Amino acid sequence: MRMTKAPAPSPAPSPPAAGSDRIELLQTFVRIVESGSLSAAAQQLGTTQPTVSRRLQALERSLGLRLLQRSTHAMKLTDDGERCFAHASELLAHWLAMESDLRGAHDTPRGLLRVQAPHAFGQDQLIAPLADFLRRHPGVSVEWLLHDRPPDFIAEGIDCAIQVGPLLDPSVVAVHIAEVPRIVVAAPQLLEAHGGPPAHPHGLRDLPWLALRTYYVREVVLYAEDAHGVGGDDGHGAGPAPETIAIEPRMRTDSLHALRHAALAGLGTALVSAWVVQEDLRSGRLVHLVPGWHASPLPVHLVYPPARHQPARLRAFLEAMRVAIPSLAGMRARR
Repeated sequence: MRMTKAPAPSPAPSPPAAGSDRIELLQTFVRIVESGSLSAAAQQLGTTQPTVSRRLQALERSLGLRLLQRSTHAMKLTDDGERCFAHASELLAHWLAMESDLRGAHDTPRGLLRVQAPHAFGQDQLIAPLADFLRRHPGVSVEWLLHDRPPDFIAEGIDCAIQVGPLLDPSVVAVHIAEVPRIVVAAPQLLEAHGGPPAHPHGLRDLPWLALRTYYVREVVLYAEDAHGVGGDDGHGAGPAPETIAIEPRMRTDSLHALRHAALAGLGTALVSAWVVQEDLRSGRLVHLVPGWHASPLPVHLVYPPARHQPARLRAFLEAMRVAIPSLAGMRARR
């Protein structure tokens, strides 16, 4: 919803609300403006739309001002609403900073935390550390949102995100905590039909391919590991030159789980995150091809909007994930 200024008559002022009530009314008003609607604000605040509407009306009565001009299809900030939003945003930031400073180490994590994570990673690898976090902080609840797109922190009221892959938004705070190794795999039946596994990346060109369109579609670039089995500072090592394999995928998907199942069915060769195929490799359902070669690892970041104050629940969650994620099976610490 686009907020624009519109003149409007002002209601008569009423007696001021108590201090705690005023903070709640201002928080609700700011959330309405940032989210774009009363219904979105209600969802993010964990309450109902009528409650949000009553709080807005109470704030307008308390100030004796009309802040939002509402119609059936849109809402517009009045001139007074524009000024109120600017003052309220700054006031709330100072209020939260004061609370954080005064409570310090005694601030117990509590309340609702909205977190976005990638679909496959969030369904599988991250549930165990999430469960451990919730056990240690019984006053916190989490809304676990699974999307492979960048988070919209303001519109969706997201507190933080766990992102895998390159970052596209330079305005956020991003903490690089881990890496996802990527390897080439195929089903034994596919390899048997093509004369066995290739000994060198050159042989990968003769195999049918699958593509994870989020990261590759037309080509795959592989790098040789050095003598210690790890890459150099840039993740590529100092060995042979990179190998670029042009591919014409039989199937493209944006789902890592769909890619894995297609590889298990023998539809083609795939470049996948190592963690998703660990059990398949151990059981022999998939084969790790050219094991001395790997693609660039995908970075894992904890991402959140900049703010003067972070509530205790967010600080605790960020620290828990910073420690837990690099130690997950199939992951590795940031180099």
